[in-house]
Amino acid sequence: MTTDGRLVRGERTRTAVLDAAVALASEAGLGGLSLGQLAERLEVSKSGLFAHWKSKEELQLATIEHARGQWATDVVSPALAQPRGVRRLFALHESRLDFYTRKALPGGCFFANAKFEFIGRSGVVPDRLATVHLEWFELLERLAREAVEAGELVPGTHIEDLVFEIDAAGVAALLNFRLVARGPQEARRVVLRRLRDLATDPTLLPEE
Repeated sequence: MTTDGRLVRGERTRTAVLDAAVALASEAGLGGLSLGQLAERLEVSKSGLFAHWKSKEELQLATIEHARGQWATDVVSPALAQPRGVRRLFALHESRLDFYTRKALPGGCFFANAKFEFIGRSGVVPDRLATVHLEWFELLERLAREAVEAGELVPGTHIEDLVFEIDAAGVAALLNFRLVARGPQEARRVVLRRLRDLATDPTLLPEE
């Protein structure tokens, strides 16, 4: 069976446009993202982009899904390759910090910017952002719970509090890194100390 070259080119175009959309939204915001803006950035015709998305809202939702896929590939997957338990939980935090420090996106983080931008708004776009945010917290909670069940975090560890602290450290790292070029090292150290304090075997985790 031969592959339709037009379909391949169409998918490549879609991917290239969404790569640009995520990068642009990380800098200028998701709310202002438009087909015209992307067409100008990519130096293509606006009419050509309408073949993929019929409205600004469709483009925004597609951009969210593309950013979600990037996050899964660049942040989540490397961490999940680590052994189940406290090492995997810490690896996810480190992977997130690495995503920020290597400046994978020009604006630092698509989701952090979009969530702040859409706080208090209603509609399908903020609803989708809220769902993705909840998925992130559920992943952190699952990894923390697995670490407790594996006997690598002390019994009685308050999962929700721990997850809140880990996520908050990541957000603070991003904001400080963007403003004063520091933050990730502190965020790594704070979470590492917290996990070592809770770990039944601190040697599973690196030294500071």
